[in-house]
Amino acid sequence: MLQFLAQTAWFIPCYPLIGMVISSLWTPSIIRRTGPRPAGYVNLITTLCAFLHGVASFPSVWHQPPQYLNITWLEVSGLTLDIPLEISTTTIGAGLVITSLNLLTQIYAIGYLEMDWGWARFFALLALFETGMCSLALCNSLFFSYIILEILTLATYLIVGIWFNQSMVVTGARDAFLTKRIGDLFLLMGVLAIYPLAGTWDYRELAIWAQTATVDPTVMTWLGLGLVAGPMGKCAQFPLHLWLDEAMEGPVPGTVLRNSVVVSTGAWVLIKLAPVINLSPIALTAMIVVGSITAIGGTLIAIAQIDIKRALSYSASAYMGLIFIAVGTQQLEAALLLMLTYALAMSLLIMSTGSIILNTITQDLTQLGGLWSRRPITGLSYLVGAAGLIAFPPFGTFWALFKLIDSLWSQHPVLVGVVVIVNALTGFSIIREFGLIFAGERQPMTVRAPENLWSITLPTTFLAGATLHLPIILQRLDLLPQWSELNLVAGSLLVASSVVGCGFGAFVYVGNSIPKPIQLPWSSVQNFLAFDMYTPTLYRSSIVSGVDGISRLTDWLDRNVVDGVVNWIGRTSINSGELLKYGNFGQTQLYLLTIISGVFILTLLLLKSLF
Repeated sequence: MLQFLAQTAWFIPCYPLIGMVISSLWTPSIIRRTGPRPAGYVNLITTLCAFLHGVASFPSVWHQPPQYLNITWLEVSGLTLDIPLEISTTTIGAGLVITSLNLLTQIYAIGYLEMDWGWARFFALLALFETGMCSLALCNSLFFSYIILEILTLATYLIVGIWFNQSMVVTGARDAFLTKRIGDLFLLMGVLAIYPLAGTWDYRELAIWAQTATVDPTVMTWLGLGLVAGPMGKCAQFPLHLWLDEAMEGPVPGTVLRNSVVVSTGAWVLIKLAPVINLSPIALTAMIVVGSITAIGGTLIAIAQIDIKRALSYSASAYMGLIFIAVGTQQLEAALLLMLTYALAMSLLIMSTGSIILNTITQDLTQLGGLWSRRPITGLSYLVGAAGLIAFPPFGTFWALFKLIDSLWSQHPVLVGVVVIVNALTGFSIIREFGLIFAGERQPMTVRAPENLWSITLPTTFLAGATLHLPIILQRLDLLPQWSELNLVAGSLLVASSVVGCGFGAFVYVGNSIPKPIQLPWSSVQNFLAFDMYTPTLYRSSIVSGVDGISRLTDWLDRNVVDGVVNWIGRTSINSGELLKYGNFGQTQLYLLTIISGVFILTLLLLKSLF
């Protein structure tokens, strides 16, 4: 029975797809009498089925070689397009993470959106997220992975803009969609360019081809950069990082999935393409440089934010930057482990802060404070998420970052420094937010802020338990190194960076010795970080202004040159017709007389010229 479930694991994405179709029936224009709430419960059931299917399948694929399946998608006129699937420990494990987080998010959304009438659309879009991510995890084709990524981009646009009666929400959804399209365009070029070279889009066959491929270095460089550009947009890497901040305008339950799992889809494709990208040293270097800039810059920007969502969004970009460093240095196991630990910790942090946003009706950190006595469960959950996000032993991210810097220790010491600095800055940023929310004096917005509904508190505490028990699960699965094999210097450096970052953050923001808000002596530096290093201004003055100028020029040429010529021809035809109209009388005799007279006159003129 378990073997049968493993062989039919391809059906896991179909459960949420069925839930999405059924829940769409509860839109206001179809089912009216029951209200939209059944849509949420339908999706809960289908997501639970997908999760249980994955749990039952996992023991059968553990320590077993991957199974590869092909599903015929299109067969016409000699053209056959198959959807190759990979059923393995990694893909089923990724499906378990996706379905479990989506299950908790849906329970969370039932309480968070209790008074919202957009249930049917929202839960259908959550199901679309789940369908796309589970399909991407199982998909073994670059071509179909690109299609799935486009579906997820559309889902991001729709779920961010779900409150379409608010202008900021619509603007955020539009900007998020258009920013990701830039990377998607280059990725499409890479997808189309690799097929003539390798003759396949299958990841397994691409890895085999890459072992013996002899491609012109220039071609391989452009191809590698194109394949990297798409994941840069999906993972919100500099300079395509602004969309994740804009997407914060959407509801918090959507943010839970987007900032923890959806943002990692680009990294998943990048890991799958690692054997091909390894053929281009320039592409690998570009990944490392982009990841380093985003990791350090993202954490610095997060520290300067006063909006909870914005601070967490830039921390998300920073950790995706660390994954880019891991893939660029060919440390794929560390990248996968970091994706897992990051997903759980970031989901927990967003759930905790979202619970506070809901009943304080603000996400401005300067208006919060003194919530520890009122919200102890939420505060403890936040601290667990913070411990799970930074390199704090024995939690998960410590092992992921330790595995990364242990591999970089001898060959890339500069990158070790980058990882350590990012970890310390993240610790400072997370504790800063904790101090501004839970420590200090109560503010007018936090005087009455009790623990939230059970449907919000329960998934938050359950996720906190999962984050605490993750190292035990990894140990049982033999995914952690033995204590005797540890590089004590590297481990001590990571722990020291966590202690320094968190300790300094607690001294500044938890204690009362330093007055708040903090003002740096260099206001220009503080403004530089608070305004996202002026990247939105640079973006508007370069790309937006350039596109706007080209659009205006094209519009002028279309109206005055292309349309001008066409309109001139039309007006000439109309005027000619008007002139001819007055020469038409409808009398055949008169027409014949006119023709004969004309011929006679022309004949006389010719004879005159001859004689």
